[in-house]
Amino acid sequence: MVHSGAELLLDPTILLRLLGGLWVSVRIALLSLAIGIPLGVVMGVLRLLPSRLLRTVLRLYLEFFRIVPTLVLLFLFYYILPRELGVQVGGEVVAVVAFALWVAAEIGDVVRGGLQSVPDAQVDAARALGLGRMQLLRWVRIPQAIPLMVPATINLATRVIKTTSLLLMISVLDVVTVGQQIMEANRDNAPDAPFWIYLFIFALFFAVCWPLARLARRLERRTEERDR
Repeated sequence: MVHSGAELLLDPTILLRLLGGLWVSVRIALLSLAIGIPLGVVMGVLRLLPSRLLRTVLRLYLEFFRIVPTLVLLFLFYYILPRELGVQVGGEVVAVVAFALWVAAEIGDVVRGGLQSVPDAQVDAARALGLGRMQLLRWVRIPQAIPLMVPATINLATRVIKTTSLLLMISVLDVVTVGQQIMEANRDNAPDAPFWIYLFIFALFFAVCWPLARLARRLERRTEERDR
């Protein structure tokens, strides 16, 4: 008997599976952010040091993660490196590591830009008062840079959540993978299942990312109004 794909979404078991897959996606994103943001903050601060070698290395690190597609990173960390090193690593661990390194690169650039946005006159005044490098960073640069960095960090968080849709490629049971399994299992009795399943997955991602996007935009407007 042929059923509508919409009926699948009325099945509590299927709904729970999809929500469970969404939690996997969100959990991986949160872990990646929790690891990548502190690492990126350190990188951003280090990029302000006078060492040309250090700045060059960190710049190359940033460019690598900007140029290489995320899908390629997942394949590199999941298929190639474990085989070459002779180790086995779970898909979720690979995803967290790959995303955390990507987040660190992006946050490092956000932090560097935010710290450098502090007017030179304020930096010079702080130095004239006798503040050292760390005091200048703690009391002058960071407090003024945070309002600029927070919206960009939130926007990055939404990008990470959306990019978890690629986890299908490394066999992680995220929401897209679960959706594919449900569609395959109901291919014969519900031919229109892909439409309804993907529509529901879209709604789930929208429900998670839209509030974050709105929050980032509101903070940006507040910062713009404050600077006028």
